[in-house]
Amino acid sequence: MPQSHGTRRRHAAPQQKRGGRRRARQGGGPPAAGSAAPAREAYDPYQDPYGLDRPDEPSLREELRSRPPRRKRPSGPGKARRMLTSNVTITAVAIGAVLAAVVMVDFDRLSGEQSRPSGAAVGNLTANDMLAMMSSSDIDAVSADVIAAAKKRAYEKHQAELKALREKAKRDAAARARLRAQQERERLAKSNPSAQQNKAYGKKMNELKGWGRCWSSLETLWDHESGWNERAENPSSGAYGIPQSLPGSKMASAGADWRTSSPTQIAWGLGYIKARYKNPCGAWAFWQSHHWY
Repeated sequence: MPQSHGTRRRHAAPQQKRGGRRRARQGGGPPAAGSAAPAREAYDPYQDPYGLDRPDEPSLREELRSRPPRRKRPSGPGKARRMLTSNVTITAVAIGAVLAAVVMVDFDRLSGEQSRPSGAAVGNLTANDMLAMMSSSDIDAVSADVIAAAKKRAYEKHQAELKALREKAKRDAAARARLRAQQERERLAKSNPSAQQNKAYGKKMNELKGWGRCWSSLETLWDHESGWNERAENPSSGAYGIPQSLPGSKMASAGADWRTSSPTQIAWGLGYIKARYKNPCGAWAFWQSHHWY
C-alpha cells in the first residue's frame, strides 16, 4: 500500500497500532485473546512538527493534508516591481510632480522670471501693466471739467500774449526777437528723440482701451499738444507732458513717476479724454474747433 504524502516511514508496529485503533472505532472488538498487544511507541513532537501523526488528532491531520501549499511572498526585484507599479505609488509620484511644478513656478516668480515682458508687451511694459495703469487713472467728469477750464484759460492767455508780441513786432525789432525766441522754445519743447517709442506705447494702450479706430486722432492731437514729448512744458501756461496736463502734478494720480514716464502720462491722458470726450475721436474734433482740449 503506498504511503500518504507528507508522512514519514514508520515501523510496522506503529502501523499495526493505528490499524487496530481504526478497527476499534469502526466497531471491531479488541484483539483476540491470547494475542500480545503491540508495544505502544511514544509520540515525539520534535519528529512531527506539523502534528500530522498525532494519534489523538485524525481530523486535524486530514485537514492539514488537504490544504494547498502556501504561496511564497514575492521578494527581491519582483517585489520592488510590484511596489513601483501599484496605484498608491503612482498617485504619490503624480502628487509629488505637481508640488514640484508649483514650487518651480513660485521660485521663478521670486527670482524675477515673471517680470520679463510677454509677447503682448510694448518695450518692457506688459499689456496687463498697461491695463492696470489705465484703470487706476480714470478721472471723473467733474474733475475733467475743472482741468478743461484751466486749459481753456491758459490757452486764451497764451494767445493774447502772442497777439501782443506780433503787434509789437511790427514796430520793434526787440519784440520780433522775443517772438522768435518764444516760438523756438515751444518748438524745442515738442521735439523729442523718443517720440516713436512713446507713440508705440500710445498706440498699444489706445487699442487696449478699445479705441483702435481713433488712433490717428490721438496721434495728431498729441502731435499738436506736445510732439509726444514726455518732458514738454508750455513756457506760458506750465502745462506738462505728452497730454499737456495742467498743472502737471495732476498726473500724479496715475503714478509717482509722472515727470519722466511716458506710459504714466499716456494712461492719465486717456483717462482725461474718456471722462470729457468719450474717446480720442471726440477730443480731436473738439481741438480742431477750439485749439485746446
